Amino acid sequence: MNYKMLTIFLFTVTIVYGQKTKTDILQELEANNAFYSSIAMTIWDYAEVGYKEEKSSALLQETLKNEGFNINAGIAGIPTAFIAEYGSGSPVIAFLGEFDALPGLSQQAIPEKKTNGKIAGHACGHHLLGTASTAAAISVKNWLKSNNGRGTIRFYGCPAEEGGSGKVYMSREGLFDDVDAVLDWHPSRKNSANPKVRLANKSAKFKFYGFSAHASSAPDKGRSALDAVEAMNYMVNMMREHIPQEARIHYVITDGGKAPNVVPDFAEVYYYVRHPNRNIVLNIFDRIANASKGAAIGTGTTTSFEIIGGTHEMLHNITLQETLFKNLKEIGGYNFDNEELEFANEISKTLKTESLDFSATKEVIPFNTTLNLNGAGSSDVGDVSFNAPTGTMVTATWVPGTPGHSWQAVAAGGTSIGSKGMLIAAKTLTAAAIDLFSDTNLVEKARLEFLNVRGKDFKYNPLLGDRKPALNYRE
Repeated sequence: MNYKMLTIFLFTVTIVYGQKTKTDILQELEANNAFYSSIAMTIWDYAEVGYKEEKSSALLQETLKNEGFNINAGIAGIPTAFIAEYGSGSPVIAFLGEFDALPGLSQQAIPEKKTNGKIAGHACGHHLLGTASTAAAISVKNWLKSNNGRGTIRFYGCPAEEGGSGKVYMSREGLFDDVDAVLDWHPSRKNSANPKVRLANKSAKFKFYGFSAHASSAPDKGRSALDAVEAMNYMVNMMREHIPQEARIHYVITDGGKAPNVVPDFAEVYYYVRHPNRNIVLNIFDRIANASKGAAIGTGTTTSFEIIGGTHEMLHNITLQETLFKNLKEIGGYNFDNEELEFANEISKTLKTESLDFSATKEVIPFNTTLNLNGAGSSDVGDVSFNAPTGTMVTATWVPGTPGHSWQAVAAGGTSIGSKGMLIAAKTLTAAAIDLFSDTNLVEKARLEFLNVRGKDFKYNPLLGDRKPALNYRE
């Protein structure tokens, strides 16, 4: 063997033995589970609400930057939003990462309701969500690098999913327009890659302005803004009989005056409207806005409203759902150890259910494309799904039977139960992305399905209009 042939041989051996398979990458990911769990638990402890996630966002940015990702922070006019990117060219495969907590759900990682002194808690598991997607992005980067592969990996740091519509502003800026596939997941009480209903949603604060007066000595001089709120609510509640049964309307009075003996000159009510179709949401919202005008006329007040948020329903991509399911099924679920089982038994006593099947964490629900409205909420992932092919899944990060947005979800998410579910999500996202990078036909199939289902004449119009990000929307 001459020198030239020997050089070629050694180079070939180096490439072959330097390459990493999907199995290799998943084993590395599992070996790094403690590292990623520590990141998730740090964010769990930060418990920062939407648009205020400075430390959580910075931690994920630093983690990705240290792994060779280029960071573009402060995108779409949101200080805590960012894109981390590695590689170049096509395909462009993206992961979504959230990291906001819910206000008023401070909770220790114990099976009894007890605050940890924070103003918020991760009752929707976004500390796990953002970290698992980060882990997947890094793992796929390691696979792509070891195989000298071509393509782009993106991680989208997405703030304020809880009512702030962060991804809508990112979608409005066109930040997903060149993405070939988006892989998403969410914490849950089960393992599933079935298409998940997410309702279109539009929300607004309706404000009423009247005239103050002494409620006893000069009531005729006053015009009560609170009366207007109550009149509006009465009309909307009557309207419930005459809307599609799949629709949902929720409200809270956010300002009803300050003292009973003062006629309130200002009052405010905060409304949500939901339905599986965004056009019906818009129609119902317009009817509610008309009710506010009627209430103002009837009470001698004036009114205006401020759009707070708005999201599209979910546009499901079955090609990507099937890809996620195949990998989730191969990876499988997990069992509780003795300590986790003891925790689960104690939590179950607080859930007001007759019996719970703890086997849900180790099972993967069979694939089914039939949509079920039970338990359907809304998410700004819906807007992403109308701008790029999107697949989503859930894994069991809570005790079976636990509802989201509960103190029980916060508690479990702060334990190894949450970390185990997070690892399954990270592995599944990683494996699915490797499949997409390995098979351009799969990417093209997802793209063609996306264009066909969305429709050739589709034009994206965000339900929140042209308003700027509500960076102080909780204040």
